[in-house]
This record gives sequence, C-alpha cells and structure tokens, in this order.
Amino acid sequence: MAGTRVLLDQFSPYRSRRVIVEHDSRTTAAYLLDARGAIRVPVWLANHEMAPETSAPEGLYRGQAPLMPAAQTKHPQGRAPFDESALRAVWFEEGDGVALLDDDGLLAIIPGWAEADSGLPGYAREAIGRTPYAWALDPVAAQLWPRVVHAEAYWDWRSAPNAWRSVQRTVFNHLTRTVGPAGHYWDVSDGHAPLIRVSERPPTEERPYTVLSTVGMCGQRMPTLDRYMADTSAYARIELALATTTQAHVAARIFRWIGAFPWRAVTWFGAGHTVKWLDNREDTAMRGSSAAVLLVADPAPLAGPSGELPPDTSGLTFHGDPVTWLWIVPITRPEHLFAKEHDSATLIGKLAAEGRSWILG
Repeated sequence: MAGTRVLLDQFSPYRSRRVIVEHDSRTTAAYLLDARGAIRVPVWLANHEMAPETSAPEGLYRGQAPLMPAAQTKHPQGRAPFDESALRAVWFEEGDGVALLDDDGLLAIIPGWAEADSGLPGYAREAIGRTPYAWALDPVAAQLWPRVVHAEAYWDWRSAPNAWRSVQRTVFNHLTRTVGPAGHYWDVSDGHAPLIRVSERPPTEERPYTVLSTVGMCGQRMPTLDRYMADTSAYARIELALATTTQAHVAARIFRWIGAFPWRAVTWFGAGHTVKWLDNREDTAMRGSSAAVLLVADPAPLAGPSGELPPDTSGLTFHGDPVTWLWIVPITRPEHLFAKEHDSATLIGKLAAEGRSWILG
C-alpha cells in the first residue's frame, strides 16, 4: 500500500514464520506470515488518528489495518507513532509465536495458537476487550510474560559459543551409554536452526543392526503443542532413531528432511504419528515402496522373526523436559491410509500380525 512504512521485518530462527510491523499514518499493525508469505495472523497495534464508532476488519487481511473502534482502544483520540528504533521481536523457543516489545515493555504477543481464520488474533497492549483485529493484552500479560522471558533467555543461551556443543555432547554421551560405541557422524543441517547431526552406532556382538539417531532435535521444543495441551513438557523434546541392516550412509539421508520437519512445517511429532515421505530423489534407494513413516516410541511389538528388541534410550532430560526417542518405521501408502482410517495402534497390531520388523533392511 502506498504510504506504508515497514517498522520491523524479521524471520523466525527456523525461517518458517516472519513478522512484519507496518505503519500507514492512520494505524500500525503487525502481520505474522508463513514461509510462503501468506498472512496467518494480522494484529492491530494502534490508531494514530480519531477512532470511529465502528470499523470493518476486511482490510487487515490485505495489509491495510482498519482503525480500532473508540470503545476498544486505550487512545480513542489516537496516539503518537511508535519509535521504530525501539521495536524488537522475541521469537518463542518453538518458533511458532512472537512477542513485540518497545521501550514501554510488551507491545503485542502473537502466540502459536493464534489463527485469524478461527477468530483468534494476537494480543495488543493498546486493545480493550476482544475484537477481530486484536485481543486485549492486559488480562493475559502476567500469564504470557514468563514465556517471553524464557524465550529471550533461550536465544541468549543459543547464541553462546558452546551452547550447541553442550546439546551434542549431552545426547551423544547418552547414546554411548544406552546404545553403544559411535561410528560415523553426519551434519544434516542447512546452516540455521535447528542444527541437527546424525550419529551412527554400528552393529555389535549383541546387536546385529545399526542404530542411526539424530543428535540435537531435543535442543529446541517443538511447535504447536500448546494448541492441544496445557502442559507440553512431556512431549516437547524428541530425537528420532532408525534401526537398519542396510548401508548406514544411505539410510541416514532420511534425516536430512525429517530431522528439521517439525520446525520447518510448524508441527510436532509424537508416538503414533505418521509423516508422508518427502519426495526426495536422494532417498530413493532406501525408500523403496514406502510412502510414509510411522513414528513409534516402543517398537517392541514389531520385534520381527529374530526377536530383536530396541535399546532402552529412556532417562535423558534436557532443560528439565524428558527426551523421547521416536523410532522410524517406513510404511506403504495402503498402510498409511489404514492408519488414517483407523489409528496407529491398530496399524501396529496389523504389522505385528504380519511379522513386520521395526528394523529396516
């Protein structure tokens, strides 16, 4: 829009979300965009001229914020524009929400559960009550402020020189204790958060298969969990593992896309979830006829003809949260559809009855 000035424009550390704050002389608004640039959540921040008695929200979705009605703004006469140099964004650890701050403190919060299509905009300091443009921040500020403090502390910690190394060392040492000695070690990141490695644990006399595990997924909480539960700590941190008798360097390629998937796609992985296989040429050799993967916390029911049981990787915590290892079991398209039609537990029972092993190869 002509005359609009961008006051802040920032991607999340995972580059799956982007926040833009715009000022057009009448109003200031923030927009949370997805990776494709589509507006997910628009949030009114302030009027800068006399407020009308009523207003229509349609323009907010076209990048033109309407004036907030007089009864629902703290400054019905309009307030001075925000100081661009004082504006800053603090992304939540999960990367799906963001707080906006200025010299007066919290200006707005767009949490991960905000969805414009569901009538859940973000929270704004200037707002009174609830409108399609913004909900009042004051009633929830005390509840949400700890999230902002935690987020700022988390990213400060991540920027420290040895922070990432401490994540690697913690997970790596846990795998050595619970699975066995390490072999090859691969970087499957693309240079920005989340940073993820893959550790190979070669076969031993007691174990005739290789275990491949991510190292670093647990270093950040997964997105969107707080849409579904109040206490996310039991589910927020995971690592992925794959047992295989095939060539380790070939099988490890799956982690190049699935390791970062929760933060790129802004979703979460849990026991029993199925994930459609990304159409990736380099995975063809190991993919075979598989169309998706099943994530299993306890693959013991799929022990297979030789009866191999998975290593017990329990016991690791990170930043106070337990870390769950989810084992990757490739499944075909009919099996994927079966899981969607029924549920994953029923699919596991079906695979077990068919003698399916949790070990690839």
